[in-house]
Amino acid sequence: MWQKALDRMLQVMLHSGAIIVIMPDGSTHSYGDGTGVPVAVRLHDMATVRHLVLNPELALGEAYMNGTLTIEEDRLQELLGLVVRNLRSAPRVFWQRPLLKLRVALRRFTQRNAATRARRHVAHHYDLSDRLYGLFLDEDRQYSCGYFRTPDDTLAQSQAQKKDHIARKLLIRPGMKVLDVGCGWGGMALTLAQDHGAEVLGITLSREQLAVATQRAARAGLSDQVRFRLCDYRGVDGTFDRIVSVGMFEHVGLPHYNSYFRTVRDRLADDGIALVHTIGWVAPPDATNPWIAKYIFPGGYIPTLSEISRAVETAMLWPADIECWRLHYAYTLRHWFDRFNDNEADVRALYDARFVRMWRFYLAACEQTFRHGRQAVYQLQLSRRVDAVPLTRDYLYRDAPLGQMRRAAE
Repeated sequence: MWQKALDRMLQVMLHSGAIIVIMPDGSTHSYGDGTGVPVAVRLHDMATVRHLVLNPELALGEAYMNGTLTIEEDRLQELLGLVVRNLRSAPRVFWQRPLLKLRVALRRFTQRNAATRARRHVAHHYDLSDRLYGLFLDEDRQYSCGYFRTPDDTLAQSQAQKKDHIARKLLIRPGMKVLDVGCGWGGMALTLAQDHGAEVLGITLSREQLAVATQRAARAGLSDQVRFRLCDYRGVDGTFDRIVSVGMFEHVGLPHYNSYFRTVRDRLADDGIALVHTIGWVAPPDATNPWIAKYIFPGGYIPTLSEISRAVETAMLWPADIECWRLHYAYTLRHWFDRFNDNEADVRALYDARFVRMWRFYLAACEQTFRHGRQAVYQLQLSRRVDAVPLTRDYLYRDAPLGQMRRAAE
């Protein structure tokens, strides 16, 4: 019964490419239109078949993690690329629709990230071994989308270009007070201080990130100019000339958007500028993928531009500039995936083979969603005053050094 149900589901969902599925009883089934090199998948037990029928978005990742689903030559990227491309237009089979509707209906309840819960969610992902992140990120520990001027840029180039692009949007002058919300391992804060003369307060809910960021500031001789605190964004006092938040908004939770942007407004000087960099969903609102929510980012949510905009409007902030980055995160994730694979033995020594498969699936699934799905990156430049930033974007793209562009903007 379950094999027949899975066969029917895959016939509906997989209409392009070529996927071969070997069922637990040894029978072989082909799906798609036969184009491209076939990807062969083997299912090793009936429990996996049943789980795929009932909850495929959760079951696929779990089966790969647990080894009950294996891919010939471990062509994980190719399989997930085919799945994401097909899901863009494939209808859901009738027995899955109620579960999907329920997930969407409950998203405001499942994403309630009060301060205590938010700290627990952050610890789940960011308080893993510091060595793990050093095995696949660039030297500056930028754990967010790079900015690729060409697809051939190196990971380090893309991350340096990302920080420069953000600094240009912030129009920072020496001595300005900057709040870095979700500062990670401190790379953005240290760059704004060292290269642009800013005084930066970075806040995080990760104890591991706090320790590393504080050590980095001390080694760079910037402890008097850059401070890091274990602090929720709702607990910050004072006023700042600039606010920057990169890759943190995805953890805020839909019920807290108004609170988040009110906090940005309340902490921002009257003539200040804020820059919020977040993954965004380029389609009507949806629920968080259940596998991602369970294993990678509990409490996380990818917002639509409309959901962000409503909260920005409620906070009476000006959307001075909104930029959509397409494919940049796909390129970033491929670098991370390749570096992770190159250091797979070291990751296995830190954790185990199941953890390795989990993170390979996470990195590959995210890449393919950015490459073939409806995810992108939004950068929102926000201000309290209508005249806080220049009238045009010219200042972002001139070849002049940033200091000259600041003087031109003034």
